[in-house]
Amino acid sequence: MSKNLKIIISGGGTGGHIYPAIAIADEVKSRYPDAEILFVGAKDRMEMEKVPQAGYDIKGLWITGIQRKLTLKNLIFPFKLLSSLYNAKKIIKEFKPDVAIGTGGFASGPLLHVAANNGVPTMVQEQNSYPGITNKALAKKAHVICAAYDEVKRFFPEDKVRKTGNPVRQDLLNIDDKREKAQTFFHLNPNKQTVLVLGGSLGARRINELIAENIDKFQQKDIQVIWQCGKLYIEDYKKYQKGDIQVHQFLNQMDLAYAAADVIISRAGAGSVSELSIVGKPVVFIPSPNVAEDHQTKNALAISSKNAAITIAENELDKKFDSTFFNLLGNAEKQNELSLNIKKIALPNATRAIVDEIDKLISRTKK
Repeated sequence: MSKNLKIIISGGGTGGHIYPAIAIADEVKSRYPDAEILFVGAKDRMEMEKVPQAGYDIKGLWITGIQRKLTLKNLIFPFKLLSSLYNAKKIIKEFKPDVAIGTGGFASGPLLHVAANNGVPTMVQEQNSYPGITNKALAKKAHVICAAYDEVKRFFPEDKVRKTGNPVRQDLLNIDDKREKAQTFFHLNPNKQTVLVLGGSLGARRINELIAENIDKFQQKDIQVIWQCGKLYIEDYKKYQKGDIQVHQFLNQMDLAYAAADVIISRAGAGSVSELSIVGKPVVFIPSPNVAEDHQTKNALAISSKNAAITIAENELDKKFDSTFFNLLGNAEKQNELSLNIKKIALPNATRAIVDEIDKLISRTKK
């Protein structure tokens, strides 16, 4: 393959779209050190900060999503879309990529649409079990669709779909070896059970309320809690930091947090589900109901339907959480069963598999 490989990657809005994009870029760079990689994101979104931190150039498009209700923001959406299509065309023309990859997020729509229309081979990386509107539209012209779930084959041309999994941090692959280090890092008692609570980088309001409501019960049962409450909620919940209850805004050492945990409570974003499958700990998913196409519920059910996790809807927490969760904590056999089953779903070599598909795509389209 040419040493002067040029790749455009577009994805962002949330960590779930950004981190897979960066993981793909890192794998490309490890194979082709001379490759030129350009990211395209949405102005004012977190990718404009995170991508340069990872060592890559990024250009921003003036684009946002459509609000689900009638708002003033929707009135300017057509202008944003036209502006983004114009600037995407300019970027494609100047950079002349060999391939364009979309990992989801606002900017990937205009960028991949323009790339495909200009004869650039395109790849869509669909992280969820239920694709969003953008990826459904892009799939028609995409050459390859890399997916994490069998369920997406219903929505895309089957001959284009490759089940690769979602890219995850490589430091998660051997967390069993880090248990002792993790217990030391978080100052944990190895003779007590540890629950890890994850609500995403910003935090999850209902999960935070749930943990606060059950603080006394955790303490009565002598359970250690590592609680990542998120950036938006740290001021409200840091008062609960006491004894075996640790409250964190963000967890920088995710590999150690996973290694320390006996049971995990988590949202069900695509990245989290993929990571948790590799981690292989018993999980209780509480999907966010406030996401497009309710994709978190679909992601969680794709796992729990295989008896590989437990899913509790937010509107059922009052009724089901207490009995379901605390029963699980007291049932080592059930924990082991969930753990074994979720490991069977894991696709730990996703990043390599995706870049293999990029290689094939470029070779095929250059013939």
